[in-house]
Amino acid sequence: MTHYVGILDGADDVWGVRVPDLPGCHGGGANPEEAIADATSAVREWAEARTAKQLSMPAPRTMTELLRSGEIDSTAGESAVMIPVLIDSGRPVRANLSLDAGLLAAIDEEASRRGLTRSAFIASAAREKIEGHR
Repeated sequence: MTHYVGILDGADDVWGVRVPDLPGCHGGGANPEEAIADATSAVREWAEARTAKQLSMPAPRTMTELLRSGEIDSTAGESAVMIPVLIDSGRPVRANLSLDAGLLAAIDEEASRRGLTRSAFIASAAREKIEGHR
């Protein structure tokens, strides 16, 4: 899975993450976790728009490259965060999973409560876990 380096900065209840390798891509929130989650969603949307236009994604620079470039100003309180890029292929694939019967019953109950299929619920939960959403 591809990751881009995001630059996190902020204070109190105003935080932001910019992704220098993806022009115009940024996220924000009331705390660092919300800003990172928002930036992760923004990166996915940025990538999906790019893919829809049949354009390739820019190569992500390493954290070392960004530090050397001076784009991260740690003296100003900026820090680097890794932002995963998870893009749906649009092609469902059948998978055989083994789960505890009690867990499966709880998944089915919660999926039904939310109006989702079991597969949609599990995919959503996996995406949240991979992207680091709380």
